[in-house]
Amino acid sequence: MSSLTAHPPTPILENGHGYGEINGSGLNGNGINGNGTASTSTAFDTELFTHYLLSLLPPVIGATQAELEETLFDAEYEERVTRFANEGGNVLYVQKVKDEDEDEGPPKYSYYLTPHLTYSSSHVNTVALIKRAPVLDSIAPLASQLHILNLFGGDETPYESLHAVVSQAVKPWFDAFVGARGSGKDGDGKLGIPMTKRKFAELELSLLHLQQNVEIPDTELIIHPQIKKAIEYARSTNSRPSLSSLPPQILNDSTFLNTLQSHVNMWIKSIQGVTKLSRDVSSGTASQEINFWLSLERALEGIENQLRSDAVLLVLECLRNAKRFHATVSFIADTGLKEATDVVHKYNQLMKDFPLNDLLSATDLDKVQESITAIFGHINKKLKLSPYPIRRALPLVEAISKDFNDQLLRVLTSHRLTYTPYDTFERLLNQTQEIFKVWDEQIKDFTNVAREVTRRRSERFIQIKITPAHAKLMERTRYLKDWRKQHEQLALMTAPTRGLGGVGKDVGGMDMEEEVKEAYEVIKSIDVLDVSIEGTEIWVTAENAYNERVARVENQIIARLRDRLGTARNANEMFRVFSKFNSLFVRPKIRGAIQEYQTQLIESVKDDIKRLHDKFKTQYRFSEAYHMSQMRDLPPIAGAIIWARQIERQLSTYMKRVEDVLGKGWELYAEGQRLQSESVSFRKKLDTKPVFDAWLHEINRRDMGINGRLFEIIRGGKAGYQLVVNFDPQTITLFKEVRNLLWLNFSVPHAVSNMAKDAKRVYPHAVSLMETVRTYGQALDLIDINGGIEMLVAEHRNNVQKMITRGMSMKWDFFVNTYDTHRYVPSGRSDGRENKHVAYVRELASSVSVLQDKTNSLIDSYKEISRLVEELQTCPFSSDAFQDLIGKIQAAVDRLNLEGYANLDHWVAELDQRIEGILLSRLKEIIQLWCQEFDRPPDADSRRDQLPLRDLTIRRKGDKRLKEDKSPEGQLTLKPIIHEIRIQNQVIFLDPPIEDARESWVRQLHDWLSTVCRQRRIQSSRYEIGLQMGDPGASDATYTYLLTKFHDGSLERPFALIESKVQQVKEYVAKWLQFQSLWDLEAEYVFNRLGDSLANWQQLLTEIKKTRSTFDNSDTQRSFGVVVIDYEQVQTRVNAKYDSWQRDILSRFGVKLGNAMKEMHASILKARHDLESHSIEGLVSGGGGSRRF
Repeated sequence: MSSLTAHPPTPILENGHGYGEINGSGLNGNGINGNGTASTSTAFDTELFTHYLLSLLPPVIGATQAELEETLFDAEYEERVTRFANEGGNVLYVQKVKDEDEDEGPPKYSYYLTPHLTYSSSHVNTVALIKRAPVLDSIAPLASQLHILNLFGGDETPYESLHAVVSQAVKPWFDAFVGARGSGKDGDGKLGIPMTKRKFAELELSLLHLQQNVEIPDTELIIHPQIKKAIEYARSTNSRPSLSSLPPQILNDSTFLNTLQSHVNMWIKSIQGVTKLSRDVSSGTASQEINFWLSLERALEGIENQLRSDAVLLVLECLRNAKRFHATVSFIADTGLKEATDVVHKYNQLMKDFPLNDLLSATDLDKVQESITAIFGHINKKLKLSPYPIRRALPLVEAISKDFNDQLLRVLTSHRLTYTPYDTFERLLNQTQEIFKVWDEQIKDFTNVAREVTRRRSERFIQIKITPAHAKLMERTRYLKDWRKQHEQLALMTAPTRGLGGVGKDVGGMDMEEEVKEAYEVIKSIDVLDVSIEGTEIWVTAENAYNERVARVENQIIARLRDRLGTARNANEMFRVFSKFNSLFVRPKIRGAIQEYQTQLIESVKDDIKRLHDKFKTQYRFSEAYHMSQMRDLPPIAGAIIWARQIERQLSTYMKRVEDVLGKGWELYAEGQRLQSESVSFRKKLDTKPVFDAWLHEINRRDMGINGRLFEIIRGGKAGYQLVVNFDPQTITLFKEVRNLLWLNFSVPHAVSNMAKDAKRVYPHAVSLMETVRTYGQALDLIDINGGIEMLVAEHRNNVQKMITRGMSMKWDFFVNTYDTHRYVPSGRSDGRENKHVAYVRELASSVSVLQDKTNSLIDSYKEISRLVEELQTCPFSSDAFQDLIGKIQAAVDRLNLEGYANLDHWVAELDQRIEGILLSRLKEIIQLWCQEFDRPPDADSRRDQLPLRDLTIRRKGDKRLKEDKSPEGQLTLKPIIHEIRIQNQVIFLDPPIEDARESWVRQLHDWLSTVCRQRRIQSSRYEIGLQMGDPGASDATYTYLLTKFHDGSLERPFALIESKVQQVKEYVAKWLQFQSLWDLEAEYVFNRLGDSLANWQQLLTEIKKTRSTFDNSDTQRSFGVVVIDYEQVQTRVNAKYDSWQRDILSRFGVKLGNAMKEMHASILKARHDLESHSIEGLVSGGGGSRRF
């Protein structure tokens, strides 16, 4: 065995956990040719494996080489090794088995090499040889190709050994590997590492539970051999076991019966050993208590199954047959099985599915917090159902506290708190404090449930008190958090970037930053979470060493602060220094160095507190905060409480300033006592409890219940009655008050809270209904203001009224009682009764929204149409202007038709009547203006410009004029018609005839009238296919029929003026036409007609002279306003002809006059002669008197 010297056993013995370290690499050796694979050879040398085992096994399992060679290397040894080395077998087991020898000498052991693992109580030790590669290589060392695992045996169960392997070797090795990779949380999550860690923790936890389980003794009932034979006989004959299956002679055999009775008594005792089994809850862990009751239930079920077996029933029947009733009657009662089974079953209502494993397998703080919530949720729920005693529940919760403490300590220790950055440290400690808060909250809930259960069960009063096992850890973490915070503040203030970092060596010859770091190194070397007595002593020693180093740094900081405070010019600068270095004032030494500046700062704080008093005396309702609260929807009571608490917080801030200046115990100073008394008095005034109590009294006094119908009719509004939602607005304020008061940590009574919850449930629907009703009222007001649109929105209004009619029978009770059982569903889905009320609110809001939208859209269109209709009164009197406006009106009507407004035909008919009235007035105006233009005086042509068309509306407003429209369509102008009096072929005539003037004037009148009359009427059915099949008449499609509506004779007046003007022109032209006689008459005829009467000749000459004024002037035309008679062409010829006639008549008149004069002269001469021939005397004497001639 000289070759064994190459494999000394010493390294193997150094493995304290049973792992071979031949290769020096621990459990997971890594040396397979550098790349993880073994080089293969054609055949494996079993001698190498033999030498390996002889070197490995003696120190590992305590075997001698002689014992190994005697029992291990049997005939099949080489075959097993060769198969293991070359084929797919991955493991071989070396088992050390204790020989069963009745001699009392030293024990003897045998050793076996097998690929199949078995277990028995005689197995002392087992070594597993696991291949790392598919094939073993004879060239490479076996130590680099094999894993070695030592599996201990000989104990009652292997749980403890397996738990040690997992918890002390496998799991730490995996954690070390993951920690060395440092891929971070995200990378680990992608690789499934957290899940693997959790599985390791669960496996470790399961093995630990198996160790801790209380073994319930197995109960095997003793059966008499005769009974067994009878049972076997009955089964062989396929019959039911009975007394007939036994020999008749033994049924009355006292020895047999006594044996059966003794067996029954033994049954009772063994069953009682299980049914009366119990354990002390406080003596173990929570998992032991849980597993005890679960295992006890299984054991009792096994006993019940045995008692229902044929053998037991046959034994009892034999005893009853022998009249031994005292052994059978009370059998079940004596065992106590029924009561125990009932109790265990009820207890296990709590124990089943107990989520304790979530806590014990938690790998991070989040899982710990979730598990605590789950555990207490389970306990609080099941404790109300299960009669599990409260006296046992209290120590069970304390046991859970132990597990909670251990698991929390395990998680925090894995993070190495003193080495983590401060951000991580603070996050972990904050999360830990949050977990402690969750525990405390859950304990409160558990305490309430325990008290309620105790009262309900009428149990004897016990004090519900939990002594948490984690109290010291909680206190240590809280202290450690504050200590680390102070340290970080000190380290931050001594850093080079802050005001104190550069003071260092120049002032005191010491680098403060480095000194602080060295002080912290003292703490890093200890376990800061060890709350044992020894751990606490170590912590105190380390903290004292830390404080000694920090004290020197504090001395330098004090010198610097006193220098800055000494140079401060006022209190504000002092407070500025305090605010900058306030984090250092928590250190007593530094705080004591600034006390000399307290007087100035105390006065400043007094002034601030006085201003705070003034602010409070202005009252909340008159403060700016009141208006801001209304903007942020804060109800009055909650707003007042918040306002008072803000003042209280400011007061606390000022008191904190006092504490910063005077230090802890500041209330012991004289100034501090005064400020303290004033602060206490002021705080009493700021107490919001009376406000809350008064509000609560008012709520209880009033009936704030949500009931009654959805709607109600009240007096008010324009019509005398008004629709409102039957919902008190104070109810909305109530739930807002309750919500804010709960946030402010007020204890709102359950009844008021339920009332507020009901209000909150109904609030969305109530607000929706109130907004809907308000919107509906606004829409109705708009409809009333714009009365012309009422019939158009009548359909939508009727729809809303039908919806309101439906809602009048609905009540709020349905919303209050069933809101939580359903949620909103999409439009179009209404699941019967369950959602009809909610659907009604939505449908009503939709209907009112449609009414509002239609009303608003219609009002815009109505205003546009009204504007266009008004413009018809003032627009230029031209076809294009009217056509443009009427076209726009028609387009708006078509848009209303497309939007589906009801009663559009009737509305358009009324609109058409309005337009008719306006167009009729425009027609009357244009006719009047036309008549004025037509009837203008003839002499106004030279003095007037063309008259613009008058604006009727402007004339009504004071006869103001717009700027004149110079376009032809904006003016009413009748151009004068020129008629020429001509002579042709000695015939005088008018060209053109006067009838042409009449036709022109009538045509111009018709053109102006057609500007209105030919406009197309407004139609409401242009989009109606059925109504377009017929061809309406021209009179129906235009406004021509307006001419039939002139009942005041205004339409006849222009025609009368035309006829009058024609008659006037005819009379004038007739004078010219009389001159035709100058050519038609013969001179002799005229002369003969005149005869010798000089009077006729003289009259004719006078008339000729008078008539001569018609043409004998400088004018060449005669104007009659709208018609001009041009006589230039005929004037000369008539004048010449007239001169010729006048000369002839004058000549002939001269001859006639000369002849008449001659005759008269002759007559006078003759008379003279005759007169002269008579004597004067004869003339006088004949009468005797005077004579008259």
